[in-house]
This record gives sequence, C-alpha cells and structure tokens, in this order.
Amino acid sequence: MSDLENRRAFQDWEQSSTARVIRPARPRKLAKVPFVELAEGRLQGVVSSGSDIERVYVSSVAAGTYAFACSTNNNRPCGGARGTFCNHIRALVTEAVLQYGPERVARYLKIETADGERDAASLAQAMTDTRPSQADSSAAAAVFSRFLRHLAYLELAPATAPVPEMQWFPPTRAVA
Repeated sequence: MSDLENRRAFQDWEQSSTARVIRPARPRKLAKVPFVELAEGRLQGVVSSGSDIERVYVSSVAAGTYAFACSTNNNRPCGGARGTFCNHIRALVTEAVLQYGPERVARYLKIETADGERDAASLAQAMTDTRPSQADSSAAAAVFSRFLRHLAYLELAPATAPVPEMQWFPPTRAVA
C-alpha cells in the first residue's frame, strides 16, 4: 500500500465507529499465553501455569512506570513476582511482541531502548533496569473477565448473522 492509500484508509477509519482489526505481527501459539492486550495503560493478559494445567495467571505491566502485577485468576499472588518480573510477565512481553511487534509494544509502554534491534528480551530488560515497583492486582478480575468473554466467542458456530450482544455496533456503511 502506498502512503497516500494508507492515509486514506486511516482517515476512513477515523470517521468510522468500528474498530480496526490488526493482524498479528507474527503468528503465535496460544497455549502458553492465550490472551494478551495493550489496554487501559497496561500490557496485560492471561498466562498458563507451567506447573498446573488448571491454573492461569493474570499478569500486567503499566506503561511508563512498569509497575507489574501477577496473580492467579483467584487473586492469589504469584510466587515468582517478588521484586522483579516473574516468568509469567516475561512470557506476556514475549507474546505481546509477537502479537503487536516490538515497536508498538515499546511505544505503548514508553520503553526507551538503545539503538539497535528491539526484541522481547531487550524490552523486558529495559523495564527491569528501572527497578519497577510491584502493583496491586485489582485489574486482574476485569482482564480475566475479558479473556472469558473471548473464549465464549470461540464456542459460537460460524455464521454470518450478527451476534446479538454486538448489534449496538453501527453498520460500516450508511444506508442510501
């Protein structure tokens, strides 16, 4: 796409009230991190436990301050997030880079890195070098709820009819 076409598409998107769907930067496997998003001023998501198949962790990193939180979906604290990023948060950063690309993740989280190749490890290192504080896990319930909502959509049979709970979205084109 040329720059002019990109600008026109962006202007069309700005005039529309529908959300753009952005393709992942690279395909990713959903087994370890089934849900990742850049929302509410945080990188946040759901990460599977490495030791218990029935346990998941809700992890987040705040933009700018890099304050981090990690707890189970039952709001029990992660044993590995004691003063620094745990493996769940590192996995979340890795999957966010696959989903959104390193530039977008760095821009959203306001990460300053040295010139050169950006990757998940360098972004995580730049954040941990600032010695971020541990945040409360109050957002975990909302993040886990959104994850469960996404899972519910996977159970729907493929159809072209509108999904009733999403009918409040206006059509993408005006009716003549």
